[in-house]
Amino acid sequence: MNSTTTTTQIAYPLIGVAILFAIWGAYCWLFSVPEVVLPSPGQVAVAFFDSFGVLMREGWVTLVETVLGFALAMAVGLPLAVAIANSRPLNLMFYPLLVALQSVPKVALAPIVLVWLGTGLESKLAIVWLVAFFPIIIDTAAGLRSTPRELIQLAHSLKASPWQIFYKVQFPAALPFVLTGAKVAITLAVIGAVIGEFMGSSSGLGYLLLSATSQLNTPLAFAALFALSFLGLGVYAVVELVEIAIARWLPPRATGH
Repeated sequence: MNSTTTTTQIAYPLIGVAILFAIWGAYCWLFSVPEVVLPSPGQVAVAFFDSFGVLMREGWVTLVETVLGFALAMAVGLPLAVAIANSRPLNLMFYPLLVALQSVPKVALAPIVLVWLGTGLESKLAIVWLVAFFPIIIDTAAGLRSTPRELIQLAHSLKASPWQIFYKVQFPAALPFVLTGAKVAITLAVIGAVIGEFMGSSSGLGYLLLSATSQLNTPLAFAALFALSFLGLGVYAVVELVEIAIARWLPPRATGH
């Protein structure tokens, strides 16, 4: 990727954001929209910088919930995906069930999780795990099953052990699927953390958003929304960097580039 392409990929989104902010500000000014209904970009910016310390403190709480829940989803999802992909009985028994469970709204499960685990960190991690787990296991299992049959047969002919076949053939071929699932899961993890904070919490950006809304402090509520957006972009960028680092060690076919 050359510098011109990189500059274009950065410049165009920034221009789009600038246009949206200009339309937003013009609408608030032309129609004299009350601050409590829709604050102007300037009012949100003032609230963001005035409350920067609070946003950082509450954002750290949400970040910890997001990262720990995502790590738990990876730790559980990857081994289960390997088991399902390499066992026909397990695949027939559990893969359709996983797809069906994925369609269940996680917001509907959050109150049950709170009853089971209370309002502490455990319930937040459970909700994050619920929303992040399914993309990881489904994408990873799909990637493992898509390994070219010829490569597996060649590995068998070379007397490779099952572990060698997995480590040197299946997993590299499935890695682009794993990374795709991880990128989807990390963004959903932020949503899961906010859902948990909405349902029962005394800290985090989700709690701050609810608190600001209940006090009709709409600029602070919008500032919390922007902080959540920055947090989501940040954790997504980390997964992207991991993908770039791993891609250097994989053959072009396996990386999908």
